[in-house]
Amino acid sequence: MSFSRQFGTREIAVIAVMGALTTIATSQFVIPFPPTRGYFNLGDVVVVTTGLLFGPVVGGLAGGIGSGLADLLGGWMQYIIPTIITKGFEGFAVGYIAGKPENRTLSRNMLAWIIGAIILISGYFITEAFFLGYGLPAAAAEAVTINVPQAIVSALGIPISIAIRKRLGNFLSVFFS
Repeated sequence: MSFSRQFGTREIAVIAVMGALTTIATSQFVIPFPPTRGYFNLGDVVVVTTGLLFGPVVGGLAGGIGSGLADLLGGWMQYIIPTIITKGFEGFAVGYIAGKPENRTLSRNMLAWIIGAIILISGYFITEAFFLGYGLPAAAAEAVTINVPQAIVSALGIPISIAIRKRLGNFLSVFFS
């Protein structure tokens, strides 16, 4: 899989649209977690969907930019950079592990989702425990009450991406040429 090709208008438009959808999904349904000032959201459903539909580069950029923008707009300033890194890596990994659509199976999609979930949970755990200084107990509490459920819900990206792929197969094939 080559990552060296330049972005055309279509890729830039898809990154913008999927990034905007990620921002909306992240910011419109929020359950705050006061000890770490983190929050539960539905943005990871879109991050997983984007990685599965459009591959690693688009998944990583849309996931990182869209989620970081939601933190910026929501006032979670301490999370902007860690979110861009964590969600960008999550979207990239999901798209990369899932691979090209012609080689994809449900078990490969599930493996990609599981790796993405591990990145989500561990990325925020490390950020909160060590970089933001909330400590291990607060980071572990958020991981259990917020990040694990959020990662589980993100599995909805698998059936959503399968349904969209059935409807837009020819349009999506340009991202894997």
